[in-house]
Amino acid sequence: MFIVIILEIIGSLGVFLFGMKIMSDGIQKAAGEGLQNVLNRITANRFVAVFTGFFITAIVQSSSATTVMVVGFVNAGLLTLTQSIGVIMGANIGTTVTGWIVSLLGFKLKISALALEIIAFGLPLYFSKKETRRYWGEFLIGFGILFIGLDFLKKSVPSDNQALIDFITPYTNFGFGSIALFVIFGAIITIIVHSSSASMTIVLTMAASGLIGLDVAAAMIMGSNIGTTIDAYLASIGATTNAKRAARVHLLFNVFGVLVILVVFRPFLKMIQWIVPGDEITTTLAMFHTIFNITNTFVFIGFVPQIARLIEKMVPEKESDKDPQEYHLDYFSSIIQDTPELNLIQVQKEVGHMTELVEDMFKTYLNVFSNPDKKMGDEVEKLRNQEDFSDQMQEKITSFLLECSKENLNETGRNQVSSMIRIVSELESIGDSCFSLIMLSQKKYKKKIPLHDNAIDEVMSYSKLVDQFLQFIKEHINNHLSADELEEANNLEDKIDSYRNKLRKEARKQIKGGADVKGELLYIDIIRHMERIGDYCLNIAQTLRRMK
Repeated sequence: MFIVIILEIIGSLGVFLFGMKIMSDGIQKAAGEGLQNVLNRITANRFVAVFTGFFITAIVQSSSATTVMVVGFVNAGLLTLTQSIGVIMGANIGTTVTGWIVSLLGFKLKISALALEIIAFGLPLYFSKKETRRYWGEFLIGFGILFIGLDFLKKSVPSDNQALIDFITPYTNFGFGSIALFVIFGAIITIIVHSSSASMTIVLTMAASGLIGLDVAAAMIMGSNIGTTIDAYLASIGATTNAKRAARVHLLFNVFGVLVILVVFRPFLKMIQWIVPGDEITTTLAMFHTIFNITNTFVFIGFVPQIARLIEKMVPEKESDKDPQEYHLDYFSSIIQDTPELNLIQVQKEVGHMTELVEDMFKTYLNVFSNPDKKMGDEVEKLRNQEDFSDQMQEKITSFLLECSKENLNETGRNQVSSMIRIVSELESIGDSCFSLIMLSQKKYKKKIPLHDNAIDEVMSYSKLVDQFLQFIKEHINNHLSADELEEANNLEDKIDSYRNKLRKEARKQIKGGADVKGELLYIDIIRHMERIGDYCLNIAQTLRRMK
């Protein structure tokens, strides 16, 4: 009998989580662009960061997904440690939304009685030709399935099972020791199911069935706050020091938050009962979860800089992180499950990083070419490392995007995946051309190949056009280009092609005039590679124009 109950609970929880996933996927797709805009506008303002964490988690219904994403962004240097602390605080508040949905709609209003009607309403929307309607249809279907799962869960946890009550009761008679024990128990459940929302639902169901009291249920909810940190910790393994610090922030903030409330546990619980009068235990627990996380945020938000400094001392910087010559992929190369929009944001940030890299490679080449007497060994080695780095980035970003394409993306997301695969390929080609250019410069210097008198000035003038195009791409990368902006890109390409033709004529003229043939052929090769960079930039611009 006990085994049957456990299997029914697991099955019910599976239906609940499946509904939550479908609901989350639908709302993410419906709000995908808005979600990206919020993430891209995180500032150093800690309150904005808190709101960002709350907003994202309320949408994706997973604080774990948000904090794993934060670890990835800190790993890439796209968020500072200070910014990440605010987002993590907000994520803890955002995850309480699930408790309110389950408590108010699942237990108080018993909306599960209308679950099939909600699914029926969502079904025609799901098959609509309009993309937005399909997403909202998916959301409603998931919403209905979620409450069917909740209804199954309520029925599978019997309130009159004396054997189960007798099993739990002895562990509730140790006073404060029982509270500490159930904090640990709540953490273990969350670690097992990998979802604080799921463990919250289990606690609400057990409390509503009378299997556990308010104090035990509250303790388990606090434990779930600790258990949910496991995902961010696992995500930080093998990452940079700053990413490990962000994961440690999440753990310490949640642990200290629990310790703070444990000190005043009884008065705090009485305050919650005063705020929510009556015997609605699920509403009381939802309020406890919310006030608990809001209180901790208000207690610690004034100490964000101090928390950052403490974590920096606890997790010292590795020497490998301090060495600017050591190149390694910065972005967090693992898919955040069930949050396809966040995965694309990660890639967009890294594409921007790759654009900055190839621009720096071009500037390195120009520095070497314009200073031919300078010892260029260090610069050549630097560019060689950067070229190798760009190759790795193309390979891993493309692999990451192919993994993203297996996720449940909307039409815009699929378009972004194919566009970014093309863009990183073009950026890698720019990196290859920059490396070819510096090798030509090294060849000229080592073999003392002469160029005609104005050759260096001509190449530097030509490089200004190419650099202008690179700057244009850097400014617009990951953004949809307007028709006017694409026209501007075409004009830049036309200028580069026109100047190339002029310089080729000059080289042929020099050869006819008796100039060194090897020097003029090398000059033509330099012009050819620079013109190719312009071609790659135009390809990127055309792709950005098609990108939705």
